Amino acid sequence: MPDLLIELFSEEIPARMQARAAEDLKKKITDGLVEAGLTYAAAAAFSTPRRLTLAIEGLLDASPTLREERKGPKVGAPDKAIEGFLRGAGVTRDQLEERETPKGTVYFATVEKPGRPAAEIVAGVLEATIRTFPWPKSMRWGAGSLRWVRPLQSILCILTDEAGAEVVPLTIDELTAGNSTEGHRFMAPGRFAVSSFDDYAARLKRAHVILSATERADHIWADATNMAFAAGLEVVEDKGLLAEVAGLVEWPVVLMGAIGAEFLDLPAEVLRTSMKEHQKFFSVRDPGTGRITRFVTVANRETADQGATILAGNQKVLSARLADAKFFWENDLRVARSDMSVWSAALENVTFHNKLGSQGDRIRRIAALARDLAPVTGADGAQAGQAADLAKADLSSEMVYEFPELQGLMGRYYIEAAGHPAEVAAAAQEHYSPLGPSDDVPTAPVSVTVALADKLDTLTGFWAIDEKPTGSKDPFALRRAALGVIRLVLTNDLRLPLDRYIDTQLVRIEGAIDEALPDGDVDQLLNEIADHGVFGAALAALREKLSDAPAALLNLADKVPDTSQDLLAFFHDRLKVYLRDEGIRHDVIDACITMPGNDDLTLLAKRARALEAALGTEDGENLLQGFKRANNILTQAEEKDGVEYSFGADVKFAETDSEKALFAALAEADARLAPALAAEDFATAMAAMADLRGPVDAFFEDVQVNAQNETLRRNRLNLLHQIRSTCGQVADLTRIAG
Repeated sequence: MPDLLIELFSEEIPARMQARAAEDLKKKITDGLVEAGLTYAAAAAFSTPRRLTLAIEGLLDASPTLREERKGPKVGAPDKAIEGFLRGAGVTRDQLEERETPKGTVYFATVEKPGRPAAEIVAGVLEATIRTFPWPKSMRWGAGSLRWVRPLQSILCILTDEAGAEVVPLTIDELTAGNSTEGHRFMAPGRFAVSSFDDYAARLKRAHVILSATERADHIWADATNMAFAAGLEVVEDKGLLAEVAGLVEWPVVLMGAIGAEFLDLPAEVLRTSMKEHQKFFSVRDPGTGRITRFVTVANRETADQGATILAGNQKVLSARLADAKFFWENDLRVARSDMSVWSAALENVTFHNKLGSQGDRIRRIAALARDLAPVTGADGAQAGQAADLAKADLSSEMVYEFPELQGLMGRYYIEAAGHPAEVAAAAQEHYSPLGPSDDVPTAPVSVTVALADKLDTLTGFWAIDEKPTGSKDPFALRRAALGVIRLVLTNDLRLPLDRYIDTQLVRIEGAIDEALPDGDVDQLLNEIADHGVFGAALAALREKLSDAPAALLNLADKVPDTSQDLLAFFHDRLKVYLRDEGIRHDVIDACITMPGNDDLTLLAKRARALEAALGTEDGENLLQGFKRANNILTQAEEKDGVEYSFGADVKFAETDSEKALFAALAEADARLAPALAAEDFATAMAAMADLRGPVDAFFEDVQVNAQNETLRRNRLNLLHQIRSTCGQVADLTRIAG
């Protein structure tokens, strides 16, 4: 079985595209070979800045000969039908076989498709792969029609077996496949022939090319950490930067340089970001002070002066970059220490969304909501409002304009420099969190408050203008915002009635969008919501008190509830996704959502966890089956009789011991459930419900519910209703599958 080696050699491939391109090459080639009948033992793909390589072991030397039997028309069918079958099968009439079938005598043909040599198949698959390769961006060069990410210079394609290496005959435009490649552009120019993958990899290394991206990355990291350790320092880990730099060099040479003393007082994050974004340098810090004092750069060649000239050039360019950063930092500090309101005022002219107003409008809404949330989160209301007012001010700063990824962090520095409390400064950095499922969740009350207000305003705003996620599209990251709210609430164990705060913010936003209502009118409606706690009651009270209220205000109140409920349902869907990682099934959460207080995510999660645990026991699972049986019998009887059996069963009509025992068990369960649910002790409540398993099982074994005696039947149906209502205090078990 031969081995296949392919190399596509070109000008420099962007580092961000290399890993994906290597995997695409592997997939397209191997899929094409297997589809053509060539199986293989193993395949591995590699990439460097100038080449994509694929090595396949144990390839068949030819595709197998295939025989296929085809059923044709009946004997005696029209000649045109028979001739069409002959053309399709590629046979002649004398090659047909007549066979008896249940439907009469039918023609059959045996079609043989001869195998093809591996070289022929590889050539076809490789040409198709090159011509249809899925580069994010590609280009044409010269007079040919071929497109590649950068000009493709040569194709190496050989099949190697015991007899030696064979070049696969292939020509694409002006490129003819061969058995040669090139080494390092500067350190080993010129082409050389190879005979196998092992020979190829070894000759490349002698020609100063490390083929494996992983090996290059490991080499860079080992040299960088050793250099830093020797100087009593440590390299700041950055896996993304390491992967990118490994894609920029074929022969990595690690160099460490010093940062000018005039820049060492810049915040460490500014130094790191500037060096990473502009120069692709690693930061080296003093582990004692945490200050960034040096940098590591990776050259693509060895030099006679041990990299001194390269390092001097890099230090010169770095000094110019850091001089800009220092200028931004000092200018921003002057503004922060004098009057940060200049930045806030500038945000009045920055559009957040054309239907939701400016960043200034949004900040005012967030600040108002933060003050509303403060009593629930345990934050100081004045500090929460102040933090929300200042949290996004750094968006107007020069540093954040240059490095947007530093937003929030620079806000913290500037707010501290302005002399505001540490809690207010921390909120500027932390209110964007959590940004993803693995991001840390803020726990400081002021930070939690502003983070919640920010995310809730985003969600209510886009719901108000009907810009909700659809399918896989979520351009405003609303799923991430909802998950952020869920993690903030659950991590900090907040008892937050979401519905009230969603309504509050929707009123603010809808009032501003639809009617541009005076703040006083909107505040009046918000006060009604706060007084009554639910929107419907607030609206009723508003209509009674303000019969002459503007129609626009009453219309505003009318439209909010539907939007509010739709957004709450979105939160419930996100909660299902979040709790799924804990092993909690969606139907369990559905059973809990129907219960009162479903806008309290902490309460909802607590109830769902307890129900999941209860259903995981034998008693809980069997009780569920007994409950479903009771519910099915009761539902069918009520539909048949046209009445509701909910008037209370009487123990005096009980005939059997198991029936009497069920009455007693239900009474005991009700007595245990009420205080447990009031105390939100769901574990005890679920245990009380699960204890009904034995009495319910015994009842169904001993008793015929639909008895001939109508009095007994009605009493037993009412008893089934009691089972349903008792269990229904904990969750809606009708929503549990199975």
